[in-house]
Parts: sequence; structure tokens; C-alpha cells
Amino acid sequence: MKYVFLGLLLLATVWHLIESWRDNMRRRKFTKPFLIPLILLYYIVSTDHLIWFLVLALIFSWLGDVFLMFQGNTWFTVGGCFFGVSHIFFVLTYVNQIHWSVVRLSVLIPVAVVYVAITTLIILAVIKQTPKKMLPAMYLYLIANSTMNVFAVMQLESVPSTGSIIALIGAILFFISDCSLFLVRYSKHPEWIFKKHFTVMLTYIVGEFLITQGILMLVG
Repeated sequence: MKYVFLGLLLLATVWHLIESWRDNMRRRKFTKPFLIPLILLYYIVSTDHLIWFLVLALIFSWLGDVFLMFQGNTWFTVGGCFFGVSHIFFVLTYVNQIHWSVVRLSVLIPVAVVYVAITTLIILAVIKQTPKKMLPAMYLYLIANSTMNVFAVMQLESVPSTGSIIALIGAILFFISDCSLFLVRYSKHPEWIFKKHFTVMLTYIVGEFLITQGILMLVG
């Protein structure tokens, strides 16, 4: 069954990315709600050791997807809140694999500084076009994503393996997706992001899948 869901995920992803490349909003909205559920179903049938934190992370990501489909800053904020919760559950997923005795601050502090710096630059790039009341929430959201990435680094330090590397690559892509989305929605130059929603969705869906696949390889 896992290959069935993997095949359906591939088909849905390719279809969605084609419509994102074409910038066909109506068809993008049709395909988008199927992406995360297919990753979730693939995960459920692929493991005998279900991690409920990962299940919840994917569910809240899907809820974020659904609310981001609606137009307007309010819906964008609501969707961001659901995604923020999903990052908490991703962090809790990684914690199970982290051995605190091997975590090195000499690695974590520079990594955290890089993420905070990028977050700050993204907020500065959108600050003039974004409603002021949204800016603190947007900054906190990117910090939540950054925190998820830092925990992915700690997981790699604790369990150096292909699974940890894949999960970290997924986390990085998720961060790139969110930064790209902020620039597409609120910067003066959305053209900075290649094909706009195509880049946002490519990095997002591949990121979510790689996090899931990495955890599968780690935990089974």
C-alpha cells in the first residue's frame, strides 16, 4: 500500500507543480489539499512504530494549507498559526532521537545565529508592504521554523545517519519555502522568487516528505 500512496503523492505533486508553474490559482487550489494527506497515509502504512507527534505535525500542516487557500491577511495569519503548531510537533518528533550529551553548543549557536539573521532579513524585506500588526507574528513564525531546523541539526548530531540528513534537508527546504512565501506575498519584488508559487510549493512539499521519510528511516 505504501507504494500506492507514494505513487498517488507523486502524481498529485506533479499536477500541482504544473499548475503552480502555470500560475493557475483555481487548479492549484484543487490539488493542494491532497498533498499532505497522501504523505500522512504513506507514513501510516510504512511504519509499525507510529510517532503521533509526526502525525499531528502533518495534520496541522494540512490545516495550515487549507486556510492559506483563502485570500486575505486574516486567513494567512490563521494558516500561519496552524503551521506554527506543526513546527512544535516536528520538534517533539525530533526530541525522541536527540541525545543531549552529544549536542555541541559550538555547532548549535552559529546555526541558530544564521537562521535568526535570515529571518530578520526576510522581515526587513517585507516590512513596508506588510500590515504592522502582522509583523510580530510573522517574525515569531519564522523563529518557530528556525527552531525546528535547529532541532533537526541536534537530531543529526545525536544520530548521524542518512535518515537524519534527509530529515534535516527537509527542514531546510521547509524554511526556504516559508521565506519564499513571505517574499512572494509581501515584498516589493516577488519576482525575486523563481516562478513564485512553484518554488514555494516545490520546496514545501519536498521538505515535508523528506522530514517524514527521514523519520521513517530513523525509527522504522
